Amino acid sequence: MAKHHENNLTVGIGSALVDILIHEDDGFLEKADVPKGGMIYVESERIEQVLTWTTAKPFIVPGGSACNTIIGIAKLGGPARFVGKLGKDDLGILFETDLKVNSVEPVLFTSSSPTGRVLSIITPDAQRSMLTYLGASAETRPEEVTGKCFDQAAMVHVEGYQLFNRELTLALLKAARQAGASVSLDLASFTVVEASKDILEALVDDYVDILIANEDEARAFTGYSDEDDAMKALSEKADLAVLKLGRRGSLISSEGHIIKVEPDGIGAGDVVDTTGAGDLWASGFLFGLINGYPLEKCGALGSACGYEVCRVVGANIPEQGWERIRKRRWASGDGRAAR
Repeated sequence: MAKHHENNLTVGIGSALVDILIHEDDGFLEKADVPKGGMIYVESERIEQVLTWTTAKPFIVPGGSACNTIIGIAKLGGPARFVGKLGKDDLGILFETDLKVNSVEPVLFTSSSPTGRVLSIITPDAQRSMLTYLGASAETRPEEVTGKCFDQAAMVHVEGYQLFNRELTLALLKAARQAGASVSLDLASFTVVEASKDILEALVDDYVDILIANEDEARAFTGYSDEDDAMKALSEKADLAVLKLGRRGSLISSEGHIIKVEPDGIGAGDVVDTTGAGDLWASGFLFGLINGYPLEKCGALGSACGYEVCRVVGANIPEQGWERIRKRRWASGDGRAAR
């Protein structure tokens, strides 16, 4: 469980990526040779070339799973810090500036490589087709992640994509534990789980307090397709386990008890893009957890954040959405558990 430091600081560590969003049609996708609804890794020059073909004005915002979660926690009013690596370029400046604007403390290493970026081509059917260049974001070295990164942290949130760099993952988990922080791990993708299966179970057993997975990730990790069996297996791996069920809500397991959390916005017709839904769900859930809310309230706040981000294109909830979330958060008091 979260350790109660006076400032309740949450630190996120992950890929510092800039999202570049453009609206185009299927013909543009064919010209750019991007698989519809898919994601491919490319060099930065490929993204620059495709951008010369669009007449749309790109919408550029910081991205990356852990970054999305940490910004969400800051927007809810929680102290937040992000650790990552970027290039010495304009996109790197934009990334750092936006973190500060959103009240996130940046701890950013730099590289001679360009800042990582994701070009998301959004077609009229709301599908996103992506070209990803990891750039500097993939170059964080284990020796760079020291205890100072997690100074005063009550919780450290790690995105599963870090597991592709095993040496780095072990170093940051050890540093977080030595700093006295609780560790939250979002498994991120079933492909991450499959590629890391030989080390993942031991890492979770040794370092992870809060394990977050969706159905595909849970299936890959536990081997169970049935959600009840998968939830039971997850609960045996971490003190607190979460199984996200998309439109059906989520399950939270703690101390042998399983809590069903209903989705927010059931039946709503205003869902336009699910990008960032899991990341922002984690924002609400972890914010509630670190502030001592009952687990039911943590899950409800997670659902509210996940729903609001689905109402917009991209992973950034507009201020009107945050206002709605805050109203729901305080509707029945601040939700804190009695102490």
